[in-house]
Amino acid sequence: MPRVRELEVFRLVLPYGRRPESILVRLTDYGGMTGWGEVVDADPKTWVALEEGLAQALIGVDWEHPDELGAVPGGSAADMACWDLWARMRGVPLAHALGGTRTSLMATVRIGADRNLESLVARVNRHVCAGYAHVTLDVHPGWDIEPLRAVRQAYPVLGISVDARGAYRDVAALEALDAYTLSAIERPCAVLADHADLQQRVAAPVLLEVASAAELGEAIAAGAGRALLLRPSALGSLREVRRVHDRAVRAGWEIACAGGRGTGLARAATVAAASLPGCTLPCDVAEPPRSAQIVDPPVGPSGGVVAVPLTQPGLGHRIDEARVRRLAKESYSA
Repeated sequence: MPRVRELEVFRLVLPYGRRPESILVRLTDYGGMTGWGEVVDADPKTWVALEEGLAQALIGVDWEHPDELGAVPGGSAADMACWDLWARMRGVPLAHALGGTRTSLMATVRIGADRNLESLVARVNRHVCAGYAHVTLDVHPGWDIEPLRAVRQAYPVLGISVDARGAYRDVAALEALDAYTLSAIERPCAVLADHADLQQRVAAPVLLEVASAAELGEAIAAGAGRALLLRPSALGSLREVRRVHDRAVRAGWEIACAGGRGTGLARAATVAAASLPGCTLPCDVAEPPRSAQIVDPPVGPSGGVVAVPLTQPGLGHRIDEARVRRLAKESYSA
């Protein structure tokens, strides 16, 4: 039975891009076992919630399973740490603890908009040569048919999805994309009714991102798609991840998993979630910069494939605690 005796919370500033921040939670039970969790680009209220409520909710409290804890203060970081601790104590990988069955995952790589078609095709070529069998192209009104045609002509059998990030208001403008044999049309519109209209017009599954099982239920009832973008960090808990997964599977929807950037911890949880049986579409867990990773082995694809860690319990990665403390902007313990 897990029983937390101490916890530490770290705010990290990561050494790449615009220096994004992550919040890490480390739990230690009375036997010395530890569990880790991460939330990437957290709302400022998350730190306050952790500081004010996490110790009271967990320290000295007996529980048999993370689902018993309900909504843990601090959201997905604390929830992930509880699951990691629970799985490590039982000697099982997190993927199996969640009900995952896959041992490896096909990865996709996202290709940003590039006004130079030759440059775009060259970028795709680099990833194909690295072993990727699937790419996701960013599109928006006025930049969709031409890049898609160029990539499809260069790679007739390559798996391709497009991601519009809700940019389209004219559903008819998206219909022509269906001629290029797409794996999915991701987040095409901002309105649910437009998604439903588009799904009636195209053979490719329209792929939606939701924030809860209830929101997914609305999309299913509206016929607004046939595929789900499952982002564990956005759902607050791994229990909700399983609920959303199970509901999508019952509706016959396909699922693609996507992970946060961060230090590698959040992506490790995404890999575990992507091992669930309904996650049949390529996953987006591209490796964060090595300079930011605090896990060993690093999380990310090799040859376009992501291995699900099954030989180690919990998240399946060793944590470089010394590096965590070097990157920490602030921390506290209880």
